[in-house]
Amino acid sequence: MVGPYRGLFSTPGVKGFVISGFIGRMPMSMLGIGIVLLIEALTDSFGMAGAVAATVNVSYAIAAPLMGRLVDRFGQARVIVPLVITHGAALAALMLCVEFGAPFWTLFLTGLVVGATAVPLGSLVRARWTHLLAGSGQLHTAFSFESVADEVIFVAGPALVTALATMINPFAGLIVTLVCTVAGTLVFAMQRGTEPPIRVGERHSGSPITIPGIILISCVFLAMGAVFGSVDVITIAYAEEHGVKPAAGLLLASVAAGSMVSGLWYGARHWKISLRSRFVRALVVFAVGLTPIALIGDVRVMAVALFLAGLAISPTIITGYSLIERLVPPSLLTEGMAWVSTAVGFGVAVGAGAGGRLTDEFGASSAYAFSFGCAILAAVIGIAGSTSLRAPVASPES
Repeated sequence: MVGPYRGLFSTPGVKGFVISGFIGRMPMSMLGIGIVLLIEALTDSFGMAGAVAATVNVSYAIAAPLMGRLVDRFGQARVIVPLVITHGAALAALMLCVEFGAPFWTLFLTGLVVGATAVPLGSLVRARWTHLLAGSGQLHTAFSFESVADEVIFVAGPALVTALATMINPFAGLIVTLVCTVAGTLVFAMQRGTEPPIRVGERHSGSPITIPGIILISCVFLAMGAVFGSVDVITIAYAEEHGVKPAAGLLLASVAAGSMVSGLWYGARHWKISLRSRFVRALVVFAVGLTPIALIGDVRVMAVALFLAGLAISPTIITGYSLIERLVPPSLLTEGMAWVSTAVGFGVAVGAGAGGRLTDEFGASSAYAFSFGCAILAAVIGIAGSTSLRAPVASPES
């Protein structure tokens, strides 16, 4: 299963942008939790901490497509270097505001800047793979590798930032987050040999979000984001209800582990069925896989169920990115991929809020019905609009 991935790293320059890209986007799973842990520790207010973290997430979701458009027009390095420096300065300012007890509005203001200047590094990494491997069967394997890397980040990041903030110092988690973000992104920007060229003569007016297939994929990922956000919150409450709150991290890691395994397997296979068919089937499996979680009362069985539920996540995300690569003109590719971040970001925000409220009112097990309903919605949207996923140019993968 690992064999097909070895060939990815034979291309000159690949190791440099893959490693720096991994380090630079590691904080995407650390930033929100680090902010919550810091602000709660110094203000004793989960409400304030959650509100500031939500501000960061929403501002990032709004800004990501704009950042993608700027990258497509001016190139990766010219945009992300000033962006990440501003991001690092804003994050440092946020920590200083917390430390010195500045008015609460300063936390929201600095949080707004932190989110708006966060670099959508996952989209930039995938854009480099597309530039290097476009038209090659290896692009499917590369997207699979990046999906697995994302899952590793979402397993390791929260555990790392929590350990640093609780065992060393409330600021330690965010300090490491800041260092990884700035250092990783700057080194990534220095890898000029693999940077996609600016396609001056191929610029297209409008935005990728006006393409029907991109609208459909964004709606699907919005619903999937609601699943992710609600499952995170509800699973923590589920573990607490069963008297094993420390096991919440292991339960959530089960979801990511299932997605990692399926991502490795999916990327190692050569598929003969079309991308559209794979996308729809993965969504159906995703919905079916979530069915049992509302019916399980044993934590050990729940861990297995969440692992199985996670198996369809990577294949769906990988196929979604592959469809975007085929649907969007090359001159708009980074912005097209950034819309995935926006859709998932808004979905997570909606899911987390709804999941928390439903858990308070009906209990964790019942609240999982919301997650299941969002998964069904994602599958229905994908099936109903699958004809819009045809690539504009005939292709064996369309």
